[in-house]
Amino acid sequence: MSENGGGSRGSILYVTDLGYEARGRRYCDEDIWLSGRLREGFDVALCHPRDAAALMGRFDAVVVRNSGPVIHYREVYEGFREAVRSAGVRLFNPLTGKGDMSGKEYLFSLFREGYPVIPSVGRREDFGLLPDADEYVVKPVLGADSLGLRFVGREELAGVDPAGMLVQPRIPFTYEVSFYFVGRSFQYALYAPHPEARWVLEPYEPTAADLEFAQRFVDWNDLPYGIQRVDACRAPDGELLLVELEDLNPYLSLDLVGEREREGFVTAMAASLREVVGSPAVR
Repeated sequence: MSENGGGSRGSILYVTDLGYEARGRRYCDEDIWLSGRLREGFDVALCHPRDAAALMGRFDAVVVRNSGPVIHYREVYEGFREAVRSAGVRLFNPLTGKGDMSGKEYLFSLFREGYPVIPSVGRREDFGLLPDADEYVVKPVLGADSLGLRFVGREELAGVDPAGMLVQPRIPFTYEVSFYFVGRSFQYALYAPHPEARWVLEPYEPTAADLEFAQRFVDWNDLPYGIQRVDACRAPDGELLLVELEDLNPYLSLDLVGEREREGFVTAMAASLREVVGSPAVR
Protein backbone atom coordinates (compact mmCIF):
# COMPACT_ATOMS: atom_id res chain seq x y z
CA MET A 1 0.00 0.00 0.00
CA SER A 2 1.19 3.56 -0.69
CA GLU A 3 1.50 6.06 2.13
CA ASN A 4 -1.74 7.74 1.07
CA GLY A 5 -3.81 4.58 0.80
CA GLY A 6 -3.41 3.74 -2.91
CA GLY A 7 -2.43 0.34 -4.29
CA SER A 8 0.85 -0.70 -5.88
CA ARG A 9 -0.27 0.99 -9.10
CA GLY A 10 0.07 4.41 -7.48
CA SER A 11 -2.71 6.98 -7.23
CA ILE A 12 -2.88 10.22 -9.22
CA LEU A 13 -5.03 13.30 -8.63
CA TYR A 14 -5.42 14.78 -12.11
CA VAL A 15 -6.26 18.49 -11.87
CA THR A 16 -8.23 19.91 -14.80
CA ASP A 17 -11.06 22.29 -15.57
CA LEU A 18 -13.21 20.30 -17.98
CA GLY A 19 -15.50 23.29 -18.46
CA TYR A 20 -12.81 25.77 -19.49
CA GLU A 21 -13.50 27.28 -22.90
CA ALA A 22 -10.39 28.10 -24.92
CA ARG A 23 -10.15 29.75 -28.30
CA GLY A 24 -10.29 27.17 -31.04
CA ARG A 25 -9.54 24.24 -28.74
CA ARG A 26 -11.38 21.85 -26.43
CA TYR A 27 -9.07 21.33 -23.48
CA CYS A 28 -11.44 18.80 -21.95
CA ASP A 29 -11.08 16.33 -24.82
CA GLU A 30 -7.33 16.14 -24.31
CA ASP A 31 -7.63 15.57 -20.57
CA ILE A 32 -10.36 12.95 -20.91
CA TRP A 33 -8.16 11.01 -23.34
CA LEU A 34 -4.85 11.47 -21.51
CA SER A 35 -6.22 10.68 -18.04
CA GLY A 36 -7.83 7.59 -19.54
CA ARG A 37 -4.51 6.38 -20.89
CA LEU A 38 -2.77 7.03 -17.56
CA ARG A 39 -5.47 4.97 -15.87
CA GLU A 40 -3.92 1.92 -17.56
CA GLY A 41 -1.05 2.15 -15.09
CA PHE A 42 -2.36 4.27 -12.20
CA ASP A 43 -5.49 4.84 -10.16
CA VAL A 44 -6.65 8.24 -11.44
CA ALA A 45 -9.23 10.73 -10.17
CA LEU A 46 -10.05 14.06 -11.84
CA CYS A 47 -10.83 17.26 -9.94
CA HIS A 48 -11.28 20.97 -10.56
CA PRO A 49 -8.32 23.20 -9.57
CA ARG A 50 -10.42 24.85 -6.85
CA ASP A 51 -10.79 21.45 -5.13
CA ALA A 52 -7.19 20.26 -5.47
CA ALA A 53 -5.83 21.48 -2.13
CA ALA A 54 -8.59 19.74 -0.17
CA LEU A 55 -8.18 16.42 -1.98
CA MET A 56 -4.50 16.06 -2.80
CA GLY A 57 -3.43 14.51 0.52
CA ARG A 58 -5.21 11.29 -0.41
CA PHE A 59 -3.03 10.62 -3.47
CA ASP A 60 0.55 9.63 -4.23
CA ALA A 61 1.03 12.47 -6.73
CA VAL A 62 -0.84 15.41 -8.22
CA VAL A 63 -0.80 16.15 -11.96
CA VAL A 64 -1.75 19.68 -13.01
CA ARG A 65 -2.96 19.71 -16.59
CA ASN A 66 -5.45 21.88 -18.49
CA SER A 67 -6.65 23.89 -15.52
CA GLY A 68 -7.06 27.18 -17.40
CA PRO A 69 -5.32 30.50 -16.70
CA VAL A 70 -4.71 30.83 -12.95
CA ILE A 71 -5.41 34.55 -13.24
CA HIS A 72 -9.10 33.57 -12.87
CA TYR A 73 -8.49 32.12 -9.39
CA ARG A 74 -5.18 33.61 -8.28
CA GLU A 75 -5.81 33.41 -4.52
CA VAL A 76 -6.92 29.78 -4.78
CA TYR A 77 -3.84 28.95 -6.83
CA GLU A 78 -1.47 30.62 -4.40
CA GLY A 79 -3.15 28.75 -1.54
CA PHE A 80 -2.70 25.50 -3.48
CA ARG A 81 1.00 26.22 -3.99
CA GLU A 82 1.50 26.92 -0.30
CA ALA A 83 -0.37 23.75 0.65
CA VAL A 84 1.80 21.73 -1.73
CA ARG A 85 4.96 23.12 -0.13
CA SER A 86 3.70 22.59 3.42
CA ALA A 87 2.56 19.01 2.85
CA GLY A 88 5.49 17.97 0.66
CA VAL A 89 3.14 16.83 -2.10
CA ARG A 90 4.65 15.21 -5.19
CA LEU A 91 3.51 17.65 -7.87
CA PHE A 92 3.81 17.17 -11.63
CA ASN A 93 5.05 19.74 -12.65
CA PRO A 94 7.02 20.67 -9.53
CA LEU A 95 6.84 24.27 -8.30
CA THR A 96 10.48 24.98 -9.14
CA GLY A 97 9.71 26.02 -12.72
CA LYS A 98 11.26 29.33 -13.75
CA GLY A 99 9.03 29.88 -16.80
CA ASP A 100 5.37 30.91 -17.06
CA MET A 101 4.63 29.07 -13.82
CA SER A 102 6.07 32.07 -12.01
CA GLY A 103 4.79 34.75 -14.38
CA LYS A 104 6.55 36.22 -17.38
CA GLU A 105 9.27 38.20 -15.58
CA TYR A 106 11.80 35.60 -16.72
CA LEU A 107 11.58 37.11 -20.21
CA PHE A 108 13.05 40.34 -18.83
CA SER A 109 16.06 38.47 -17.45
CA LEU A 110 16.57 36.33 -20.53
CA PHE A 111 16.46 39.42 -22.75
CA ARG A 112 19.01 41.25 -20.61
CA GLU A 113 21.26 38.18 -20.61
CA GLY A 114 21.29 37.94 -24.40
CA TYR A 115 19.14 34.85 -24.91
CA PRO A 116 17.26 34.60 -28.24
CA VAL A 117 13.90 35.90 -26.96
CA ILE A 118 11.47 38.55 -28.13
CA PRO A 119 12.81 41.79 -26.60
CA SER A 120 10.86 42.23 -23.37
CA VAL A 121 10.87 44.91 -20.67
CA GLY A 122 8.73 45.75 -17.67
CA ARG A 123 9.96 49.19 -16.61
CA ARG A 124 9.47 52.55 -18.26
CA GLU A 125 13.19 53.32 -18.02
CA ASP A 126 13.88 50.21 -20.12
CA PHE A 127 11.64 51.19 -23.03
CA GLY A 128 14.74 52.50 -24.77
CA LEU A 129 16.12 48.96 -24.94
CA LEU A 130 13.32 47.91 -27.26
CA PRO A 131 13.93 48.05 -31.01
CA ASP A 132 11.91 50.46 -33.11
CA ALA A 133 8.59 49.03 -34.24
CA ASP A 134 5.35 50.32 -35.70
CA GLU A 135 3.43 48.64 -32.87
CA TYR A 136 4.17 47.23 -29.44
CA VAL A 137 2.50 44.45 -27.46
CA VAL A 138 1.43 45.13 -23.88
CA LYS A 139 0.18 42.17 -21.83
CA PRO A 140 -0.07 41.18 -18.15
CA VAL A 141 2.93 39.48 -16.56
CA LEU A 142 0.52 37.00 -14.97
CA GLY A 143 -1.68 36.61 -18.04
CA ALA A 144 -2.33 33.65 -20.33
CA ASP A 145 -4.28 32.83 -23.50
CA SER A 146 -3.92 36.46 -24.69
CA LEU A 147 -5.97 37.76 -21.73
CA GLY A 148 -5.48 41.50 -21.35
CA LEU A 149 -3.27 41.76 -24.43
CA ARG A 150 -3.36 44.99 -26.41
CA PHE A 151 -1.36 46.72 -29.13
CA VAL A 152 -0.13 50.31 -28.99
CA GLY A 153 1.48 52.45 -31.65
CA ARG A 154 5.00 53.84 -31.39
CA GLU A 155 3.64 57.28 -30.46
CA GLU A 156 1.56 55.76 -27.63
CA LEU A 157 4.37 53.78 -26.01
CA ALA A 158 5.57 56.63 -23.80
CA GLY A 159 2.14 56.78 -22.15
CA VAL A 160 1.99 53.09 -21.26
CA ASP A 161 2.03 52.24 -17.54
CA PRO A 162 4.19 49.09 -17.39
CA ALA A 163 3.30 48.14 -13.81
CA GLY A 164 2.49 44.43 -13.85
CA MET A 165 2.84 44.39 -17.61
CA LEU A 166 5.18 43.02 -20.26
CA VAL A 167 6.09 45.30 -23.18
CA GLN A 168 7.48 43.93 -26.46
CA PRO A 169 7.80 45.02 -30.08
CA ARG A 170 5.20 43.47 -32.38
CA ILE A 171 7.33 41.29 -34.63
CA PRO A 172 6.08 40.37 -38.13
CA PHE A 173 7.09 36.75 -37.69
CA THR A 174 6.86 34.11 -40.42
CA TYR A 175 5.26 31.48 -38.20
CA GLU A 176 5.02 30.23 -34.62
CA VAL A 177 6.35 26.83 -33.58
CA SER A 178 6.09 24.86 -30.33
CA PHE A 179 8.41 22.16 -29.01
CA TYR A 180 6.99 19.68 -26.49
CA PHE A 181 9.12 17.98 -23.83
CA VAL A 182 8.67 15.43 -21.07
CA GLY A 183 11.42 16.17 -18.60
CA ARG A 184 14.30 17.26 -20.81
CA SER A 185 13.46 14.83 -23.60
CA PHE A 186 11.98 16.23 -26.82
CA GLN A 187 8.75 14.56 -27.94
CA TYR A 188 7.36 16.39 -30.98
CA ALA A 189 6.85 19.83 -32.54
CA LEU A 190 3.88 21.64 -34.06
CA TYR A 191 3.68 24.93 -35.91
CA ALA A 192 1.14 27.44 -37.16
CA PRO A 193 2.17 28.14 -40.77
CA HIS A 194 -0.29 31.03 -41.05
CA PRO A 195 0.24 33.80 -38.42
CA GLU A 196 -3.36 34.93 -38.73
CA ALA A 197 -4.55 31.46 -37.65
CA ARG A 198 -2.28 30.73 -34.71
CA TRP A 199 -4.35 27.79 -33.41
CA VAL A 200 -4.40 25.95 -36.74
CA LEU A 201 -1.40 23.74 -36.04
CA GLU A 202 0.41 21.20 -38.18
CA PRO A 203 3.24 18.74 -37.48
CA TYR A 204 6.68 20.33 -37.74
CA GLU A 205 9.97 18.59 -38.46
CA PRO A 206 12.61 20.50 -36.48
CA THR A 207 16.16 20.93 -37.64
CA ALA A 208 19.13 20.21 -35.42
CA ALA A 209 19.45 23.97 -34.85
CA ASP A 210 15.76 24.20 -33.89
CA LEU A 211 16.18 21.46 -31.29
CA GLU A 212 19.33 23.05 -29.92
CA PHE A 213 17.36 26.30 -29.52
CA ALA A 214 14.51 24.62 -27.63
CA GLN A 215 16.78 22.42 -25.53
CA ARG A 216 18.67 25.48 -24.34
CA PHE A 217 15.58 26.83 -22.59
CA VAL A 218 14.53 23.48 -21.18
CA ASP A 219 18.01 23.04 -19.71
CA TRP A 220 17.89 26.60 -18.32
CA ASN A 221 14.59 25.84 -16.59
CA ASP A 222 16.17 22.82 -14.88
CA LEU A 223 12.95 21.03 -13.93
CA PRO A 224 13.67 17.54 -12.53
CA TYR A 225 10.55 16.20 -14.29
CA GLY A 226 7.30 17.38 -15.83
CA ILE A 227 5.91 18.68 -19.11
CA GLN A 228 7.20 21.79 -20.87
CA ARG A 229 6.30 23.56 -24.10
CA VAL A 230 8.79 25.94 -25.69
CA ASP A 231 6.90 28.45 -27.86
CA ALA A 232 8.90 30.39 -30.43
CA CYS A 233 8.43 32.49 -33.54
CA ARG A 234 10.49 32.62 -36.71
CA ALA A 235 11.65 36.21 -37.13
CA PRO A 236 11.94 37.81 -40.60
CA ASP A 237 15.70 37.18 -40.59
CA GLY A 238 15.14 33.46 -40.01
CA GLU A 239 16.13 33.45 -36.33
CA LEU A 240 13.97 31.66 -33.77
CA LEU A 241 12.95 33.82 -30.81
CA LEU A 242 11.37 32.54 -27.60
CA VAL A 243 7.77 33.68 -27.08
CA GLU A 244 7.22 31.84 -23.80
CA LEU A 245 8.29 28.82 -21.80
CA GLU A 246 5.08 27.18 -20.62
CA ASP A 247 5.84 24.99 -17.62
CA LEU A 248 2.61 25.15 -15.61
CA ASN A 249 -0.15 23.54 -17.67
CA PRO A 250 0.77 23.60 -21.37
CA TYR A 251 -1.90 22.47 -23.80
CA LEU A 252 -0.42 19.57 -25.75
CA SER A 253 -2.50 19.36 -28.97
CA LEU A 254 -2.15 15.57 -28.84
CA ASP A 255 -4.98 15.18 -31.33
CA LEU A 256 -2.82 16.82 -34.01
CA VAL A 257 0.19 14.51 -33.89
CA GLY A 258 0.59 11.02 -35.31
CA GLU A 259 0.01 7.83 -33.37
CA ARG A 260 3.75 7.25 -32.93
CA GLU A 261 4.28 10.69 -31.35
CA ARG A 262 1.15 10.41 -29.22
CA GLU A 263 2.04 6.97 -27.90
CA GLY A 264 5.62 8.05 -27.30
CA PHE A 265 4.42 11.00 -25.25
CA VAL A 266 2.10 8.89 -23.09
CA THR A 267 4.84 6.32 -22.53
CA ALA A 268 7.33 9.03 -21.50
CA MET A 269 4.85 10.76 -19.20
CA ALA A 270 3.80 7.48 -17.52
CA ALA A 271 7.44 6.49 -16.98
CA SER A 272 8.20 9.89 -15.46
CA LEU A 273 5.14 9.67 -13.21
CA ARG A 274 6.15 6.20 -12.11
CA GLU A 275 9.47 7.62 -10.90
CA VAL A 276 7.69 10.50 -9.14
CA VAL A 277 5.23 8.19 -7.37
CA GLY A 278 8.09 5.99 -6.21
CA SER A 279 10.22 8.87 -4.95
CA PRO A 280 10.18 10.26 -1.40
CA ALA A 281 7.66 13.05 -0.74
CA VAL A 282 9.09 16.55 -0.98
CA ARG A 283 9.51 18.16 2.41
